[in-house]
Amino acid sequence: MQVSSLNEVKIYSLSCGKSLPEWLSDRKKRALQKKDVDVRRRIELIQDFEMPTVCTTIKVSKDGQYILATGTYKPRVRCYDTYQLSLKFERCLDSEVVTFETLSDDYSKIVFLHNDRYIEFHSQSGFYYKTRIPKFGRDFSYHYPSCDLYFVGASSEVYRLNLEQGRYLNPLQTDAAENNVCDINSVHGLFATGTIEGRVECWDPRTRSRVGLLDGALSSVTADSEINSLPTISALKFNGALTMAVGTSTGQGKIFTSLEPEHDINDVCLYPGSGMLLTANETPKMGIYYIPVLGPAPRWCSFLDNLTEELEENPESTVYDDYKFVTKKDLENLGLTHLIGSPFLRAYMHGFFMDIRLYHKVKLMVNPFAYEEYRKDKIRQKIEETRAQRVQLKKLPKVNKELALKLIEEEEEKQKSTWKKKVKSLPNILTDDRFKVMFENPDFQVDEESEEFRLLNPLVSKISEKRKKKLRLLEQQELHEKEEEEEPEGKPSDAESSESSDDEKDWVEEVRKQRRLLHQEEKVKRQEQLREDRQTVLKPQFYEIKAGEEFRSFRDSATKQKLMNKTLEDRLKLEAKNGTLSISDTTVGSKQLTFTLKRSEQQKKQQEAEKLHRQERKTLRRSAGHLKSRHRRGRPFH
Repeated sequence: MQVSSLNEVKIYSLSCGKSLPEWLSDRKKRALQKKDVDVRRRIELIQDFEMPTVCTTIKVSKDGQYILATGTYKPRVRCYDTYQLSLKFERCLDSEVVTFETLSDDYSKIVFLHNDRYIEFHSQSGFYYKTRIPKFGRDFSYHYPSCDLYFVGASSEVYRLNLEQGRYLNPLQTDAAENNVCDINSVHGLFATGTIEGRVECWDPRTRSRVGLLDGALSSVTADSEINSLPTISALKFNGALTMAVGTSTGQGKIFTSLEPEHDINDVCLYPGSGMLLTANETPKMGIYYIPVLGPAPRWCSFLDNLTEELEENPESTVYDDYKFVTKKDLENLGLTHLIGSPFLRAYMHGFFMDIRLYHKVKLMVNPFAYEEYRKDKIRQKIEETRAQRVQLKKLPKVNKELALKLIEEEEEKQKSTWKKKVKSLPNILTDDRFKVMFENPDFQVDEESEEFRLLNPLVSKISEKRKKKLRLLEQQELHEKEEEEEPEGKPSDAESSESSDDEKDWVEEVRKQRRLLHQEEKVKRQEQLREDRQTVLKPQFYEIKAGEEFRSFRDSATKQKLMNKTLEDRLKLEAKNGTLSISDTTVGSKQLTFTLKRSEQQKKQQEAEKLHRQERKTLRRSAGHLKSRHRRGRPFH
């Protein structure tokens, strides 16, 4: 028996005794049963509680006497009698079972939903009837008052099969593309179906109309949840008249406890009125778990309550007691990498299992002085604890050392001064976690060469000097025990004001000096930049033009690219606005579009220049002809 605990909830695995790895042969298992008392005393509640290959679904009859399970390969159903704690019967089927339901209190009436769209009815004697639904089914529920079977699956319709009349009724039309699960409330008969869109639709079977719609996907998404897909409804169950549990494919909800078997789980069934869980796994053996917090043990195995109480009084070790899990790095440290592939190491997940006795022997051989090292570590810890009581040197941080040193000096001056008793103590920046990043992250390093710091530094230094002077004056006042604490002894108020005015003058001069230095530095930088620009030789940049295209200008290509990104409607409007598009009606009410190529700006300028050139040439020809005619007539030129 394995015992695990999560959230302080004890879970007892009854389907196995002491943990035995699967890679052990049957011969070694029999040898362990002879030698090991724990293996020999392991609990086997139901005999042959397994399938040949894989178990797909598992359910309990309404009277609690029979446990039915389906599996493969071959597809079959097995019925176990809890009163006899053994197998009652087994029937083979034509195809794998998606889900099934017992219509009677015992196993005499069973309905199977197969993965090939067939619905198979079984009686106490065996197979009774088979029919088919239009779409692949995923789940179904039985409405006892009307004798209707409701089937949901890869369709938006919910198919209804009336068992009293023996015919299909009009389906229910949902708003979903597909439906995953469904359930009927046993109190008032409300029918609910869960969709792939994450909604729950509730229907009234009496009126065959939808009475409610719940958005489970929207309510399951919170600020703290992280999801990668739409939460679909994967589980649905009524509890009483007003309570309904809804499960999503993203696995959201508050965890009470969890089971972590070695193989994947296909189906889970809770034995009615108890704390026993039955699981159908991707393995021949079916799981039996007992959780005392959920309820007592069933009547046919009531001895489990006494057994678990004894185990709680005498806790024992669990989970592979005789084997040690080691990684490849552990084997390298132990010098056992040459054993990989040998019977001494069994590969499992990202490591290996080895005998615990071999592990301890090798551990002692590799490190025989482990106790001496442990003793030295303890002595070193004691010495460090005693050193902590002494005066320790202050270590400056890696970032902003100057600022940290200044804060330390100010703190020391406050500690030395007797005036600190009357001043409210402020938290130190070095010890405050809110400012811890300022002395650890290099991004917060104060740049002393920046313009802001150089202009502000005179003010900061003057303020620190004033603070020191004020502290000294207050200490002198307390020493002389003066009644009037407004002015220090030997110094009138006008002297203090004159001193403050001198400080302001010095600060102004210092700021002006820093500004002049900054201007000079900027001037030098500009001169260096100009010198570099003069020495830099600009190289021409070449652009390749695609074949069949003419280069016009970069501006035209950018305009063309913007125009191509627009829709056809916008382009037509733009062409009509520019006058390059004309629309004319033709016969039979159709439209004819005529496009006129628009000249670019460069072509327009070129045409205007050619036109101007032609006009100038005409003018020159006219003037030349006029001169020739005057010469022929003998007229002088003026």
